[in-house]
Amino acid sequence: MTFRRPKMRSIVFLCVRNSARSQMAEGLGRAIFGGDVRIQSAGSEPSHVNPWAVEVCREIGIDLTGQTSKFVGTIDPDSVDTVIRLCDEEVCPVSLSDKQHYYVPIEDPASDDPSLGREQMLARFRRARDEIKEQLASLAAILDRA
Repeated sequence: MTFRRPKMRSIVFLCVRNSARSQMAEGLGRAIFGGDVRIQSAGSEPSHVNPWAVEVCREIGIDLTGQTSKFVGTIDPDSVDTVIRLCDEEVCPVSLSDKQHYYVPIEDPASDDPSLGREQMLARFRRARDEIKEQLASLAAILDRA
């Protein structure tokens, strides 16, 4: 008898502020997985969608303008079967404990450092975007083989 791993039906991406990494992952996830997987994002201290995230995703055809920052407590646990935590050094929200969890540490591209210019900020956000995109493409390839 052969067992097949069930297809992933829904993913929630978590980070603290739900402003950059998880928002980019939400947009990229929708593009990579299409309508086959429900994609959501949330954070433990939601704020706003970072304009740098919007800009670097727009560069590759991903529109984040309709997305909003959400509190993880508003996510219906029944709407999720996989949690992907994107926090690096900060404490990532832990919730939906009975779900399948993946930890993909991505350095937070956001910074309050006033010495960072436009090109440096874009480079930070592009690096995070590209890391997330690569990780999600790998996950999609694994799921396709499952």
